[in-house]
Amino acid sequence: MRKSDRVSDWVVTALSVIGALGVSLPQRTLADDTITPPAVPAALKVEPGNVPFLVGHAVGTQNYVCLPSGSGFAFTLFTPQATLFDARGKQLITHFFSPNRNPSENGTIRATWQHSKDTSTVWAKLVGNPYTDSDFVAPGAIAWLLLERAGVEEGPTGGDTLTKTTFVQRVNTAGGVAPPTGCDSLADVGKKAFVPYTADYVFYEDPTAQE
Repeated sequence: MRKSDRVSDWVVTALSVIGALGVSLPQRTLADDTITPPAVPAALKVEPGNVPFLVGHAVGTQNYVCLPSGSGFAFTLFTPQATLFDARGKQLITHFFSPNRNPSENGTIRATWQHSKDTSTVWAKLVGNPYTDSDFVAPGAIAWLLLERAGVEEGPTGGDTLTKTTFVQRVNTAGGVAPPTGCDSLADVGKKAFVPYTADYVFYEDPTAQE
């Protein structure tokens, strides 16, 4: 199977899951080319003055490793591995964990998004707590999140699509929850689980911020 065929299959699968859950995707209005913010609980709303400028529909995996935890063992997330697509199904961004290159963070591992064309990058940190209430989050889905910029970097040729990012929301999630079994003893330590998931990532900017 060609890579383009696999990507198309991923997009179809993601949209089918999202449609079956009846979630509301962030929409771009044709009249003024703006993006309508998604409906989110109060805890995940961004600070006033920030507006969405980009939406990516993610298809990928949440990757876990079995590690000791307290008096037992548990699957622990070590990275997501996802591709974000635009509304036309074209590759937009890659998502993973990586050391933040902002000097003030001293290489802290952060959620990372890198633009597929200009390779601009944004690192972000969690604001508050993951949101799991069933009034928004589908059964068996990973939490919705609000993340705040922790660092940005232009691409090697000056690409800056993501450098204006102030906040990122993860919404409309499906799948991705760590397996309930398989990490039960010392013999399981080091075992990995790659759990498929889909989500929407909404990127915000502050249009009044000084360059």
